[in-house]
Amino acid sequence: MAATGIFLFGWIFAHMFGNLKIFFGPESFNHYAEFLREMGSPLIPPTWLLWVTRFVLLAAVGLHIWAATSLTLQNRRARPIGYRELRGVQLDYAARTMRVSGYLIALYVVYHLMHLTFGTVHSQFVPTDPYSNVVKAFQVLPIAAVYIFANLLLGLHLYHGLWSLFQSLGWSHPTYNPWRRRFAVVFAIVVSAGFISVPLGVLAGIVS
Repeated sequence: MAATGIFLFGWIFAHMFGNLKIFFGPESFNHYAEFLREMGSPLIPPTWLLWVTRFVLLAAVGLHIWAATSLTLQNRRARPIGYRELRGVQLDYAARTMRVSGYLIALYVVYHLMHLTFGTVHSQFVPTDPYSNVVKAFQVLPIAAVYIFANLLLGLHLYHGLWSLFQSLGWSHPTYNPWRRRFAVVFAIVVSAGFISVPLGVLAGIVS
C-alpha cells in the first residue's frame, strides 16, 4: 500500500497542479491538455504515452485496492470474534472512514473519467476544447457539488494515507512524528483545495 501510495500521491499532486492552469485562460489550459496527448511526439505516436500512463495508473490503483482488501481480510482472520467494546483511541475520523472514502473516491474517479475525459456523461462535451468542457460542467451546481464533496473526501484519504505511509516504511519516531503529521496535513489541504478551487472558480465567475 505504501509503494502504490507514493506513486498515486505524486500523480495526484501533478494532476492538481496541471488543473490550476485553467485560471490562466482557455489557451493555456487547452495547450496543457494538448501536451498530455502529444507527450513523446514525434518519437512516440500521439496519445501512446498518455495511454501507457493510464494503464500504469490503473495497475497502481488495482494493487492499492488489492493491498487494502488483503490487509482487511488478514485483520479479520487474526481476530474472528469482535471486541466487546471498541474505543479506537488512536483512530481519528479520517482513519475510521478510510475504507468508505476509498470506495467513494473510486466511484468518483470512474464518473470523472466518463465526464471530463471521455465525455460519455457530458451533454456538451467537445473533445478539442477541454476548457469549455470544464466550465460548462461546473456551471451546473449539483455537478460542482459532487466534485467539491469528492475532493474533500480525497483530502481526508490523503491525510491518513500519508501518515500511515511513513509508518509502514518504518519512518516513525517520536522525534519527527510531528513533522510527519504536519506534512500529511499540509499536503492533503493543498491538494484538496487545489482541486476544489476549479469548480469554485467557475461558480464564482472567475473562470468563465
